[in-house]
Amino acid sequence: MHVAKPLFDYPKYWAECFGPAPFLPMSRKEMDQLGWDSCDVIIVTGDAYVDHPSFGMAIIGRLLEAQGFRVGIISQPDWQSKDDFMKLGEPNLFFGIAAGNMDSMINRYTADRKVRSDDAYTAGGLAGKRPDRASLVYSQRCKEAYKHVPVVLGGIEASLRRIGHYDYWSDKVRRSILMDATADILLYGNAERAIVEVAQRLARGDAIGEITDVRGTAFIRKDTPEGWFEIDSTRIDRPGKVDQIINPYVSTQDLQACAIEKGKGPAEDPNEAKVVQLLPNPKIERDRTVIRLPSFEKVRNDAALYAHANRVLHLETNPGNARALVQRHGDQDIWLNPPPIPLTTEEMDYVFASPFARVPHPDYGGAKIPAYEMIRFSVNIMRGCFGGCTFCSITEHEGRIIQNRSHESILNEIEAMRGMPGFTGVVSDLGGPTANMYRLACKSHDIEKHCRKPSCVFPGICENLDTDHSSLIELYRKARALPGVKKILIASGLRYDLAVESPEYVKELVTHHVGGYLKIAPEHTEKGPLDKMMKPGIGNYDRFKRMFEKYSKEAGKEQYLIPYFIAAHPGTTDEDMMNLALWLKANGFRADQVQAFYPSPMASATAMYHTGKNPLRKVTYKSEEVTIVKSEEQRRLHKAFLRYHDPKGWPMLREALLRLGRGDLIGSGKHQLIPAHQPAVDGYHSARRKNSTPVGSKKAGQGGKILTQHNGLPPRSHDGNAWDKREQAKAAAEARRKAAAGAGKAKPAGKGRGKPVPR
Repeated sequence: MHVAKPLFDYPKYWAECFGPAPFLPMSRKEMDQLGWDSCDVIIVTGDAYVDHPSFGMAIIGRLLEAQGFRVGIISQPDWQSKDDFMKLGEPNLFFGIAAGNMDSMINRYTADRKVRSDDAYTAGGLAGKRPDRASLVYSQRCKEAYKHVPVVLGGIEASLRRIGHYDYWSDKVRRSILMDATADILLYGNAERAIVEVAQRLARGDAIGEITDVRGTAFIRKDTPEGWFEIDSTRIDRPGKVDQIINPYVSTQDLQACAIEKGKGPAEDPNEAKVVQLLPNPKIERDRTVIRLPSFEKVRNDAALYAHANRVLHLETNPGNARALVQRHGDQDIWLNPPPIPLTTEEMDYVFASPFARVPHPDYGGAKIPAYEMIRFSVNIMRGCFGGCTFCSITEHEGRIIQNRSHESILNEIEAMRGMPGFTGVVSDLGGPTANMYRLACKSHDIEKHCRKPSCVFPGICENLDTDHSSLIELYRKARALPGVKKILIASGLRYDLAVESPEYVKELVTHHVGGYLKIAPEHTEKGPLDKMMKPGIGNYDRFKRMFEKYSKEAGKEQYLIPYFIAAHPGTTDEDMMNLALWLKANGFRADQVQAFYPSPMASATAMYHTGKNPLRKVTYKSEEVTIVKSEEQRRLHKAFLRYHDPKGWPMLREALLRLGRGDLIGSGKHQLIPAHQPAVDGYHSARRKNSTPVGSKKAGQGGKILTQHNGLPPRSHDGNAWDKREQAKAAAEARRKAAAGAGKAKPAGKGRGKPVPR
């Protein structure tokens, strides 16, 4: 892997003499108090400013401050004019633009494209404090305010929209965000290295247009510069005899690589269409090679080319072997340099050692910021994820190489929390993108830098992956032993397929770090959708469940697993959802909230959703077609299967079961899914609310509703069918009593009161 200049080896900018600010200033008054006449960098963000290392603007702002720069924050500005963007004056170096910790469209709209009524990253949880496509709007306003000041675009919204991408909300392929944002350069992924390099070079007088060699950046240029070898991957060629070829999916130099095409899958069909390139010279320097993707105009109009471009991009994400990418937009190119080199442990410690106040800026006057309330006493111990789940954006943004903090750095942060207002001795999480990938990596650095697999754990755990959890176990034990720490919970998503490889870890977790309920994400039970998600089979869940129950019993604790599932994911059929519903009922689970597939920009599953093609395999015009759930009606049906116990969905489910030839699942028997008759819904729901406690509510000790636990019984052991009968009978009796009280006598069932309620 390439060697990068350490973050702490740069010379400090002259403004270092001002020292760190209590908070990065949000007003001219604060700047005056600090003795500043101007800011060197101004960060514009769509989130409320919380000076905590879980918020991007705080991480980047404090890092630039550590480099000696004076950094100001413009948080959630009024975007209707340029006025708010001028309130700190003109920055000496650049504006840094980020939509916030979330893509602004995902932040504002549900998976059904409905406007959300709140915003977790805003004071008071108020919605409407940021525009749609905030990165675009903020960039344009900054250019209006100070035309000649460079604009640097970053954050997850920019990262996931760096090339031509399918946009779920407009249902079309949009240009690279850099083309529309009027920004000068885009930083993708975790941008510490890139932002420091760009800031240092601008400070020494380089023009922003001359900065074209920084990894993890994208910019606009006219043509491929001289001295570069360009691999043409703009089309999917027809079968036929070709001369010497190079496939951009597999590097000719990567003979040791665990490349997808060299995996255990079926051998290639010699008649299958291939992406080809005639080589004038078989000897290629990777660092001077660029892969030309199909143009924006082509991927906009050709679904197969879109899927192909998505596949090439995802196979060029390993910092050890990734090549530059270029995509034509009209008469200009979007050029993407290879991904940034991951931070070392020493650099991670340096970033997290900044003097964060760990609280929101005083301007908010104590107003609650929901996202902050959730993470205020949590600690981020690592970054990255090698899981490669196709619906998730973590790998595209943070990369698959795990970046770890040291034990000392993490423990110092926990100790610093003890003096924070409201700390009761409970650490809400030690984690990151996952709970248990801390210090897990490839056994060989040479293999790691050559590998082109999108996942280290699918279809099974790679034989080259070190799954030793001992360092994480040691960290848990050290953290528990700190004075003033009463409990440490683990709330980040657990990769249970990795956890079962370390029974000692599972025992440690279950014995000391579960607050009654542990949330995990099998996502589905059926092979079809699981393969398209790149998730392990449900057998791994069963194995973990047995270990969880065993160690809970040994610890003398009553604890339960709360599984998450996704409805309407690409590759999911109606029959798959029916089988999932049967599994849920057999295991006594009732979902109170349902997660439907959300096509986020650039994810592989989003490419499936848009194109009907599978970019996990070689893409051709005749390649595998993926089952897609797009219609509103079918999405409702899939969610209804997840909520099989909700009478509102029963009419739709009865119709679907009959269509699937499974009318035998309609009835009141123990192994049947839904009753044959519809209850009096209002009375039923009234009784149900009265006799249920939301698992995951504050009463149950967790955040967000997931499952419902009825009459004090654990969610996996009660007889749901018996409960239905009891509650339906109660609801019917209550409805008759109310009717009798209002009319002097009860009306017979079926006369003005709906169908009889089954008993």
